Amino acid sequence: MQLENYNSASEITVMGVCLVMVVLLLVSFKVRMKTFRIFAVTLGILIFATGADLMLHYLMDKNPDTPRNIIYGLRSLYHVLLFAMLHHFVVYACTATALTREARNPYVTLATALMITFSIADTVAIYTGRSMYIIDGKIAFEGSLIFTIGYGLFVVLIATLLYRVRHRLYRRVMIGFFWVAVISVGMLAVSRIRIQSTFTATTFLFPLIAVMYLMHSNPYDVQLGANDLRGLNNLIRYSDENGKNYLFLSLYMRELDENGKTMSEEMRSLIRHVAETYYRKSVLFQVSNGHMLLMVPKDKNPGYEERTKEILKEFDTEYEKFRYDYKMVIGETTRELSRKNDYIIFIRSIHARIPENTIYRVQADDLNKFRMYEAVLKEVADIAAKKNMEDPRVLVYCQPVYNIRTGKYDTAEALMRLLLEDTGMIFPDLFIPLAEENGYIHALTQIILNKTCTALNNLIAEGYGITRISVNVSAMELREPDFCADIGSIIDKSGLDASRIAIELTESRNDSDFLLMKERIEELKQKGITFYLDDFGTGYSNMERILELPFDIIKFDRSMVIAGGQSKRSEQVLGSLAELFSKLHYSVLYEGVEDEKDENMCRELNASYLQGYKYSKPIPISELRRFLEKAS
Repeated sequence: MQLENYNSASEITVMGVCLVMVVLLLVSFKVRMKTFRIFAVTLGILIFATGADLMLHYLMDKNPDTPRNIIYGLRSLYHVLLFAMLHHFVVYACTATALTREARNPYVTLATALMITFSIADTVAIYTGRSMYIIDGKIAFEGSLIFTIGYGLFVVLIATLLYRVRHRLYRRVMIGFFWVAVISVGMLAVSRIRIQSTFTATTFLFPLIAVMYLMHSNPYDVQLGANDLRGLNNLIRYSDENGKNYLFLSLYMRELDENGKTMSEEMRSLIRHVAETYYRKSVLFQVSNGHMLLMVPKDKNPGYEERTKEILKEFDTEYEKFRYDYKMVIGETTRELSRKNDYIIFIRSIHARIPENTIYRVQADDLNKFRMYEAVLKEVADIAAKKNMEDPRVLVYCQPVYNIRTGKYDTAEALMRLLLEDTGMIFPDLFIPLAEENGYIHALTQIILNKTCTALNNLIAEGYGITRISVNVSAMELREPDFCADIGSIIDKSGLDASRIAIELTESRNDSDFLLMKERIEELKQKGITFYLDDFGTGYSNMERILELPFDIIKFDRSMVIAGGQSKRSEQVLGSLAELFSKLHYSVLYEGVEDEKDENMCRELNASYLQGYKYSKPIPISELRRFLEKAS
């Protein structure tokens, strides 16, 4: 028989820590899944258990005449609540690892049986004086405590369960749980050996701290207040499981993503203001550096349409201060997208279709377009993975280019098409942005370059007079470390003179890509490859940078041709630009020439080459022979 050693400081500390954790839960965790709720209940059980033990010892110290049944009842309640905590640990582990009902039932059933059996047995032992009685106002223990046996069996059960689900959790998380469990069990064993109950509650607190840190540390940007994608996935699953519908507002600012710029404090302040002010219970997520997604529960915001109009009005006003190019998508959750948790991909599929500085509301047929997007993405991924240079799904079309000096069609632009078994012909406006975004574009470029070289070899062998064919290359490809080697290797293997191939590039917007583009152009020009600046005049043109890059031909976009035909002043500006480039020894190519009026204007404005529907729509490269003349 030994008297219990007890000091209330430890349990007061445990209760204080638990209350701090409650505060953190309430202010930090906006996305509350089933696992979160189980965890919160478990934390609440520990608070009540600690409170029961503190009350027991308070009565023993301050009111020694307290009826023994109340003392026994408080000690029994303390142990019962601790058994309930162990039971909830088992339920939490089953839920967090997404065990099926069939797989989890044996563990939950056994945990329930252990909780009930040992709660009853421990209570009986306490009230019959077999494990606890009072001597001179002090709690005393004698013999083997039923609580220790029950605790040991729960530890075995939880260890067995964690071993079973070890492949469902990140290895470092499992290691963390293991060492926390070892420390907790070790501390409890020592406290039991020394008949010291002071640290019992502490050993139950340690696993809760581990769970909160490892499983529920829902990171968010402390300046922006945005949760990460894990929180978004949890929210979508929660909404699907509970039949909740959400409004979503997506804001994408490409410049922040591509240039790695830091969002200004003014912009962060605006986003915080919108997220916190206009809707109740909304949650902001940061998809990437420049992509924000606000999820708004519709049932909590009956006036969300009016609120959304107010947001758009404020955004339009504030936009003048920031001037970031943006794409905004507004829609509502659907059962199909929620079950697949595909909202980010869905929104990106819309980004690929809409121009910059557009606010787009999701339409009824967007889901069908998204299904097409997914099907094409799957095929593009397969093409990139196989990297078959003769892949029959990649077709080479071309548009002949008229040479004003020679009066002949002696060059052409290669254009890519995809022919897919289930979806038919796919045009570049769908699959090019998709391939760029997902890192597949360089593989497609290599395939079309290889096929273009083959077609060009055949034309030359048949005696046709063709100077070169140009191939479009995405500026994103220039970041590939083997870009120049890949391009050079394909041309070398074809046996063509490199001057027969031209590469078309659009201007880079950021400093690092500009320097890289200059480096890549200079390296490949040493092989004799010609370079075109594509889409000159579309939205962004930095003359200083253009003149620093060693292009050979400047392609004026169709929008420039249209602008030149609208007024005499516009025509003069267009002519001045073309004359400047000509004086600096660039050739000027006008694309989008659709009629005789366009042609006559471009001829007068220093045109070297003309391209457009007036001469031919894009055709299979095998039909290019119709426009070529046999070399003499």
